[in-house]
Amino acid sequence: MPGPMARRIDVTGAGGVRLAAWEFGDPLKTDREHDPSGPVSAPASGAGDLPAVLLLHGLMGRASHWAPTARWLSARHRAVALDQRGHGRSDKPPRAAYTREAYVEDVEAALEQLGLGPAVLIGHAMGALTAWQLAAKRPDLVRGLIICDMRASALGAASQHTWTEWFRAWPVPFATLADVRKWFGEDDPWVERPNPARGEFYAEVMAESPDGWRPVFEPEQMLRSRETWIYDAHWEELAQVRCPTLVVRGLDGELGRAEAQEMVRVLPNGQYAEVADAGHLVHYDQPEAWRAAIEPFLNTLGDT
Repeated sequence: MPGPMARRIDVTGAGGVRLAAWEFGDPLKTDREHDPSGPVSAPASGAGDLPAVLLLHGLMGRASHWAPTARWLSARHRAVALDQRGHGRSDKPPRAAYTREAYVEDVEAALEQLGLGPAVLIGHAMGALTAWQLAAKRPDLVRGLIICDMRASALGAASQHTWTEWFRAWPVPFATLADVRKWFGEDDPWVERPNPARGEFYAEVMAESPDGWRPVFEPEQMLRSRETWIYDAHWEELAQVRCPTLVVRGLDGELGRAEAQEMVRVLPNGQYAEVADAGHLVHYDQPEAWRAAIEPFLNTLGDT
């Protein structure tokens, strides 16, 4: 869960789905605090003086995974992280759309309702794809983009089958959070070597239920979300992103160096960075190296 330095603001996403956004840093007053049922209002005078950053987690993630990054950013930015539909504290309607269009429209709604645009978008994995799709669709809302370990190429049907089998292998419910950490950090067949950061990452998306610990998301919704992007390549939309864009990969992540550098070449205004000793969860594996990788890029964007 987000810590005490995060304030929740509700956003209405595509199709009326209620989304939880989390603002980090010093509390900023809005009318919503006085009337939680009312519409989201723009921040009070002072908040608008800071350039905005919106952080988008990946599949199965949640806004709180961004907490260290968001708190660091909040010294110079209005830093907001979004729980995307089906994730975290946002609604998970069984019949809602879990399409690319819905995810993109949700971020569009968040930027507009929170008065963040034009913002820097920082996305990990699925969140990065959503970010560049929105940047291509609404360049007026995005002034900079950081893509963290997301491929532009199609992943294919075999990949979806592997994921389906992987979800079935989860020994849910977990008896304790220690069991969650051990399974995802050591025992999961997808783990090549012990990875405590991975165990912590998944512990953060578990909630206690009467029979043990279960994920806060529905695996079926995750698979539905995923199948809306894995069969297609996304190079065309990437080429339509006009704002400055940084492509970041973990050296042991899912985005290979050759593909990352091709993404930089395709982007009209692309730059490249890599983080050593990091896997797919770059910002979670190596938070200090991650910050060092993105800070020079953020500095080039300035504070306006």
